[in-house]
Amino acid sequence: MTKQKQNFSDIISPFLKGIGQIMLQNSVWTGLFFLAGICCGSLMMGLAAAIAVITGAFTARLLKYDEDEINSGLYGFSATLVGVALICFFQPTIIIWIAVVIGSALAIIIQHLFIVKKTPAYTFPFILVTWLLLCVFHYFPALVQQQPTSPVTYVNNYIALFSRGFGQVIFQDNVWAGILFMIGVFISRPVAAIYAIVGIALSTMLAYQLKEPISNIYLGLLSYNAVLCAITFAGNKVEDILMTLVSVVLSVLITIQMGHLNLPVLTFPFVLATWITIIIKIIKQTVQLKLKQ
Repeated sequence: MTKQKQNFSDIISPFLKGIGQIMLQNSVWTGLFFLAGICCGSLMMGLAAAIAVITGAFTARLLKYDEDEINSGLYGFSATLVGVALICFFQPTIIIWIAVVIGSALAIIIQHLFIVKKTPAYTFPFILVTWLLLCVFHYFPALVQQQPTSPVTYVNNYIALFSRGFGQVIFQDNVWAGILFMIGVFISRPVAAIYAIVGIALSTMLAYQLKEPISNIYLGLLSYNAVLCAITFAGNKVEDILMTLVSVVLSVLITIQMGHLNLPVLTFPFVLATWITIIIKIIKQTVQLKLKQ
């Protein structure tokens, strides 16, 4: 019986870790809390997440990618986001379910290209694939049915504000979903959860100062990219704090600019802000090295 439980754990672990890696957490429990949170917000999105992460892992195995990378969930998080995104934007017709499978597999192939080049892609494969599918369905609208637009509602309190900052990372505006996501990050890496909470506070204050719509702020639309930035650079050094601050500010500014251009934001502000911050760090280290010489 124990062996059967162990085998089941080994089988399901890469899938749950793949979901947990959405917020850079290599933890089965984090993935379980994330999946529960997605289902709390939408059972259909939960189903899409499950199908997508399974597709991602099986695609990676079919293409004989590194087993340790698969088991760590590195070929699951972008796929999961593709699946959830498509159900967020479109009604779950047969075309969309086919797109979930194809999009998840394509995201994994792109992810592998970045891994081979030892370049941090973060969620960029998800972004590329989702932009591509949105473009295709924009030019062939007869293929899909848009999700009906719900009236914008928000609760003007801090619990909803911080919860949705976490929740919108995976397209959830349900308060309980965000709380489950927050717990999932905390049990894996408490410092990352604390950084994320601070990131939400900083991005919210900046958005207020820039006079962004209050509804967007309280729905978490100006802070979820900041959450990912803060988790990425979370650490115990002064440099970690500075890099978090730079990336969070950049993510908010990029989010606002993309909104003005009417572009689908997704997690692109997080990726671009993180890349810029890493480049700044590399330049700083290079300059310091030359000065020492």
